Amino acid sequence: MSLLLPVAATAGPLAVGWSVHGLWFRRQIERARRDPLTGLPGRTAFLAWVRRMRAQGLVLVWVDLDRFKVLNDTHGHAAGDAVLVTSAARLAGWAEHHGGYAARLGGDEFAAAITAPSHLPDALGSLHEVLCGSVPYRRHELRVGASVGAYREEGLAESGLGRAMRRADEAMYAAKRSGGGWCIAHGPIPSMTTTNGRRTGRRGTSGGAR
Repeated sequence: MSLLLPVAATAGPLAVGWSVHGLWFRRQIERARRDPLTGLPGRTAFLAWVRRMRAQGLVLVWVDLDRFKVLNDTHGHAAGDAVLVTSAARLAGWAEHHGGYAARLGGDEFAAAITAPSHLPDALGSLHEVLCGSVPYRRHELRVGASVGAYREEGLAESGLGRAMRRADEAMYAAKRSGGGWCIAHGPIPSMTTTNGRRTGRRGTSGGAR
């Protein structure tokens, strides 16, 4: 019995130590999956959330800031970072209000997935309005526009998730071509051509950059 007592006495602290270490490790992994500038999850975490929640019926939303390069060139990258951080917070707040999840895809591209609201046009209109609000920076009021595209999933199978994302991206591009605002894609069939497996016109395709 005397040999077992020390072991029993140390088992509790060891278990607590490993529990704390495991929690720290999980937090490090979660932090690594987030964008270091905005704090939003990245594409991988976003897709994992969408796959878990698809059964509820989601609306996928793609966002691209308008005139962001001009702002960067005019006011500098620090000003651009301030706009990205503020835009990310605004998108995240909107998505949370609608029971959803927001992410930064890269550059000035963002995505969100929300449970279908009772009136999607009103929800998208409010998102566009808040994203276009001015951002205080030093003695300036910085402004960028936003192009918002949405696609309401229509019971597509798991293999159709990529197509649903493509439709949201196409709707966003349609809004951008019309000068900004928001657009909803209808039907699961992509309406635009592809280049190297991506929508023609996206960055990195031979069709040019947006």
